Amino acid sequence: MSEDINLYFITKWKSQFKKGLLEYIILLLLRSKPCYGYELISEMNQFTSLEIAEGTIYPLLNRLKKENLVSSEWAEMDTGIPRKYYKLTETGTSHLEVMKEYVDSLNLSITRIKESV
Repeated sequence: MSEDINLYFITKWKSQFKKGLLEYIILLLLRSKPCYGYELISEMNQFTSLEIAEGTIYPLLNRLKKENLVSSEWAEMDTGIPRKYYKLTETGTSHLEVMKEYVDSLNLSITRIKESV
């Protein structure tokens, strides 16, 4: 029974941890170039073990757009349907720097704790 409880706890903890990181990862990926939603999913899968569905990324991108952290524009493709590309705004770049400082500080603190115990 305790294994079931531990599995539930870990699954729930991973989910909460992932939710907190997704915005940061999306902004990091958009720092280098504009991307469309599926491209962001592919890049996340390439660099992380976090799995993200289209049903998760588009509401998140819309929220980031409402907060003026990203902007979007449609681009016609040579073949296929148009794609909506997202890019970092100046506000998004500023927020990303603050987020990056916090994550770096947190990583340093966690490393210190792991090395001391």
